[in-house]
Amino acid sequence: MTENQTSANTAARREKIIVREMCPEDLEQVAKLEKHIFSEPWSREGFAVSLASKDTLYFVAVLEKNVVGYCGLLRSFEEADITNVAVDTFCRNQGIARKMLTVLMREGKNQGIDRFTLEVRKSNQAAIHLYETLGFVSVGVRKNFYSRPTEDAVIMWTK
Repeated sequence: MTENQTSANTAARREKIIVREMCPEDLEQVAKLEKHIFSEPWSREGFAVSLASKDTLYFVAVLEKNVVGYCGLLRSFEEADITNVAVDTFCRNQGIARKMLTVLMREGKNQGIDRFTLEVRKSNQAAIHLYETLGFVSVGVRKNFYSRPTEDAVIMWTK
């Protein structure tokens, strides 16, 4: 496959991605994806409890009825902590995380949220770059925040 064909396939796949609010019927796929991606995954029940809260907002990215990504936030007054951002490995680097986060943050702003924060592994330079392009800046480090492997987290806030 040529580079142009690969780019065309990526663009076609990206156009087929639908970002919508997460619903209880998505929980099985979300939990399975979470377990596949993270060394310390949230449980299905953890997502169910969060999804049911009035202080949270969750979105999924769907490709042909399959959840290929999800993101969410926990609101505290006019601020929100982005708690989850995940994209299946075969769909990365296609703009899906950007698309989900744009929708999440737009909807959060529509609900009165002024500022967003998140933590990200210090080694996850691709994610840090994405967050910076969305208006986040690094404001500090949480030492040994992550485990498996142990790693610092970069704390980021929107400007």
